[in-house]
Amino acid sequence: MKRFVWAAVLAVIGCGGGEGAAGGEDESPMTMEATGPRGEATLHAMVKFEGTPPANPAIDMADEPSCVAKHQGTPMDPRVVVDGGNLANVFVYVKGGLPAGATYSAPSAPVVLDQDGCLYTPRVLGAMAGQPIDIQNSDPTAHNIKAVPTENRPFNISQPREGMTTTRTFNTPEVMVPLECNVHGWMNAYVGVMSHPFYGVTGADGTVAIQGLPAGTYEVEAWHEVFGTQTMTVEVPATGMVHAPFTFSATS
Repeated sequence: MKRFVWAAVLAVIGCGGGEGAAGGEDESPMTMEATGPRGEATLHAMVKFEGTPPANPAIDMADEPSCVAKHQGTPMDPRVVVDGGNLANVFVYVKGGLPAGATYSAPSAPVVLDQDGCLYTPRVLGAMAGQPIDIQNSDPTAHNIKAVPTENRPFNISQPREGMTTTRTFNTPEVMVPLECNVHGWMNAYVGVMSHPFYGVTGADGTVAIQGLPAGTYEVEAWHEVFGTQTMTVEVPATGMVHAPFTFSATS
């Protein structure tokens, strides 16, 4: 684990809004429905990868031609997704520092996890404890979804037909809950289960915007399935944008 202490207010956002940080448009509206103490600041995390990323392994989907048809070229296991030095699929969340006694209710709208092309989409997602997670099968083949949590109750469900949706929830905060498919051993996904709505997952540009933080000092963590975690301490003002830069490498 690496620790950085860094904070800088680089832009001020008025109460009426303004230009969001890159990646802010990808923030889940379901997350923003959660109720509890809020502020007017935005945490803009940017995650970089330094060096040459490791190659992702090829997947042998020969027994699933309907899934192979959904890919261009050889299907790959997307463990590491780097574009122009930007690292995607990093779960960034406030690990500590929220106001004492603050509680947040989970949204009733579900988070969606799809099985498409014999891969989980998205690879990494977040949900609040108690928030429904809709697990869909978009493939004309059978899938079997197995949750392997440490703090939550596990489940193991079958979806033998295309178009099926099964809803599950995790009731205890946990970073991260692994999901796998008993039918296709290469299928993996990870769910960050939070007690609050201040989290997100980096997109292809390596960024994510976490909005509505109250003023304070926070411990922020970035988690990646291959490279582990990094944390930093961030000072969040009453209004404005704070940047949190993380850099991973093959030796992280």
